[in-house]
Amino acid sequence: MEEQFILRVPPSVAERIERLLNEDASSSDDKELDLSFSEDGRTGTFVIGNDRFTASLMDLPTVVESYKTFDDTNLIKTADIGQMIMVREPGDPAPEVVEYRHGLTPPMRDARKRRFRREPDLNPELVQRVEKDLLNIMAGGTAENADVDMAEQEEDENSRKPGKKTAPKPTAKPKVPEAEANAREPERSESDESDESG
Repeated sequence: MEEQFILRVPPSVAERIERLLNEDASSSDDKELDLSFSEDGRTGTFVIGNDRFTASLMDLPTVVESYKTFDDTNLIKTADIGQMIMVREPGDPAPEVVEYRHGLTPPMRDARKRRFRREPDLNPELVQRVEKDLLNIMAGGTAENADVDMAEQEEDENSRKPGKKTAPKPTAKPKVPEAEANAREPERSESDESDESG
C-alpha cells in the first residue's frame, strides 16, 4: 500500500497548485513547491513560489480509504488515510488540538461528538483491581474479593442514579394443590355410554 495524506489548502493556493500541475512547470511563476515540518512533527511550513504558509498535521476522526482505477470499472484500494495537512492563511490561528473535529464531507461535520459513543465513566481504582485479578487468574490463581467488587459496583451505580428505582425481586408463586376432581376420572354421561354399546 501507498502512504497518503490529505492536503487541505486555502482556495487561492488551490488554484495556484492546479495551475502548476496542469501547465508546463518552466512557464509557471510558482516553480517552487515545498513542505517541511519542525521537530515536533505537527507544525510546518508550506512554500509555493515566494509565499510561505503555516501548516499543521491533524489526525482525522475516522480512517478514510482511497482507491484508484485503471479501467473505470474495477477499484483498487491504495491506502488508509488517517491524517490531514492543513495549510492556513497568515492571519489564521493555529489549532489547539491535534485531532480535527470534522470529517472530510458535510455529513461528517462534528463527527467525533455526533457519531461516536461517549467514553464510559470508569473508576480508575476499579479498573486497576480488575486488571490485578485478571493477571492473578492468568497466572493460575483466583480473583480476590470478586463478590465484594460486584456488590460495590452495583452500589456505585445505584448511588449515581438516585431517581432510578430498582426493580423488585420476583416473588415465587405459591404451590396450589390440584383439585380432587382433576385427579379422578371424569364422570361419564349417558350419551357416552350409548356410543360405546352401539
